[in-house]
Amino acid sequence: MALQYSTTLRNAQLDAIESTVGASAVLKIRSGGAPANVAAADSGTVLATFSLPSDWMAAASNGTKGKSGTWQDTSADASGTAGHFRLYASDGTTCHVQGTVGTSGADMIIDNTSINAGQSVTISAFDVSAANA
Repeated sequence: MALQYSTTLRNAQLDAIESTVGASAVLKIRSGGAPANVAAADSGTVLATFSLPSDWMAAASNGTKGKSGTWQDTSADASGTAGHFRLYASDGTTCHVQGTVGTSGADMIIDNTSINAGQSVTISAFDVSAANA
């Protein structure tokens, strides 16, 4: 039998994401595939860098947690095709979360995966769900 967790426990697990990463999280959209894990060195070119709002995730509810506020880079760093994201602590180097990025069917939804240097880039959706309901 698989473990099952209460909604209260699942919400607490999800709320720990924001408290662990910190209030001044940095998000980077990168080209190419993600590294093997979050401890591995960065890969790809940084296309866009986001300084997330101080309360960047909504409170978890029913085992799901979503982005809070506007996540936008008003001037992309470089040109290329978005392939993955990495979420860092405020130092911009300690990676805590990574995943796919796309206009649909990805871990993080972006307005356009074809990024040109200097353009505005917006994250339209980022939701995380806890397992073992």
